Amino acid sequence: MNNYKHILLAVDFSEHGKQVSSKALDMAQRNQSKLSLVHVVENLPITDAAYGPIPFDVDLTQEWLDASKERLGKMGIELGVPEQQQWLEMGSAKMEIVRVAEENGVDLIVVGSHGRHGLALLLGSTANGVLHHAKCDVLAVRLTDD
Repeated sequence: MNNYKHILLAVDFSEHGKQVSSKALDMAQRNQSKLSLVHVVENLPITDAAYGPIPFDVDLTQEWLDASKERLGKMGIELGVPEQQQWLEMGSAKMEIVRVAEENGVDLIVVGSHGRHGLALLLGSTANGVLHHAKCDVLAVRLTDD
């Protein structure tokens, strides 16, 4: 197994997130590596056949970003990850996670094997997308229901 130097934990704030963050923290401690966090807010358009795509209201998007930043900060405190190693991005989760990893010299991305339901399942798994696009190792943590 590689001795990872920089691990990126992709967080989605799901109820299973602790399983993924515990695995990432354990890997970082065992490898004595830097741990960083990324959360991606996906700006999915709401579609109505009569009107076409309708983007989220700007105020709603800003509230979503503000709430996500607060949750990311709390998680950073819990995991001992400084603010400069926390990224809040907007766009396609798989593409933004891969971009942040590439731009910051990450050699392992840790993601949950699922975490979204409904519409996101139709669009494809974030973990699967990261796995196929990343230029570094990816650890997909199998999430279990308690």
